Amino acid sequence: MTAQRDDVLKALDNVIDPVSGRTVVQQDMIQGLVVKDGHVGFVLEVAAGRGPQSEPLRKICEAMVLGVAGVKSVTAVLTQHEEHPGHAHHHAHGDEHDHPHHAPAAKPEVKRRPPPAAAGIPGVAAIIAVASGKGGVGKSTVAVNLALSLAKLGLKVGLLDADIYGPSLPRLLGITEKPDSDGKTLLPIVRHGIKTMSIGFLVEEDQAMIWRGPMVQSALTQMLSDVAWAPLDVLVLDMPPGTGDAQLTIAQRVPLKGAVIVSTPQDIALMDVKKGIAMFNRTHVPILGVVENMAVFVCENCGHAQHIFGHGGARATAEKMGAPFLGEIPLVPRIRETSDAGTPISVEAPDSAEAKAFLDLAQKVRTALEGASRPAPKIVIE
Repeated sequence: MTAQRDDVLKALDNVIDPVSGRTVVQQDMIQGLVVKDGHVGFVLEVAAGRGPQSEPLRKICEAMVLGVAGVKSVTAVLTQHEEHPGHAHHHAHGDEHDHPHHAPAAKPEVKRRPPPAAAGIPGVAAIIAVASGKGGVGKSTVAVNLALSLAKLGLKVGLLDADIYGPSLPRLLGITEKPDSDGKTLLPIVRHGIKTMSIGFLVEEDQAMIWRGPMVQSALTQMLSDVAWAPLDVLVLDMPPGTGDAQLTIAQRVPLKGAVIVSTPQDIALMDVKKGIAMFNRTHVPILGVVENMAVFVCENCGHAQHIFGHGGARATAEKMGAPFLGEIPLVPRIRETSDAGTPISVEAPDSAEAKAFLDLAQKVRTALEGASRPAPKIVIE
């Protein structure tokens, strides 16, 4: 028997919110409910300031859903939403019209709850981000092949798909199963020797994640802290494109050892590379380097090389911004074909020139990480 959405909502409708006296369903506190193959995920959204004391309520919701016939696992994320306190004003006569500018009043609440100190993930030696200033530059393809290549070098590697709105890891690695749980943490799915996790493992491929910022932040936090990653030498984060709220949250809350910036050679992409580097600089995250993806197309028939998107732009931008240049990845149909098939080029054709380009990238990243981990010299005065 497979659990149905209505069955889950019916179970949650028995959970009473102690503040309002109504059920969590009546209060519209259940957001982003996903039910697939017996695996259930949802967000319990509470008013700002109620987060810590609402953990028991989250556990009750989780327990109630686990009792539904056909449910195999439950992932319940607790999040605070700053707009809830403003709802109380709606009961006062005319407040909807008299206080149109009061919505920003919740923002100081966010400032009073600063991000926790980046404490790291137990058992994970280093966390790196693979980022891009804009979408469509092949960032996820680079992240996957970089992780696989780091594993080839003998490192214990994990790969987290941090792009909540556009998860691509399931397709790139051909993963269709759901992660298991030991009752306390999610167990990452191991593929080609690396541990992986993605929100895409829990939802249908064509389902849109219509989540607000706090939900995304909570989901990212849970996939970092509530997944059995250890032991790892390096955890690779496939970041969402751009420099928005999710990217800033990760940069501030995760102790990143560094960031790899992916770009194509064209000017429109390089403009956003500068923004990405600036964001990481402002959040004190070291730039491991810039990668130029889709650098050159070589005809399979005649061997003619053509720089479709230009050439050398990423290298020049890296030098101008004071960042290392990590190399070029060619524009080759086989990279796209193997990625779409769920067997990346680093696995399907490990001896190919394309796979060697990713391996060279991994070697440079490993060297940069070793340099970042090396303790500063001590000066001894005798």
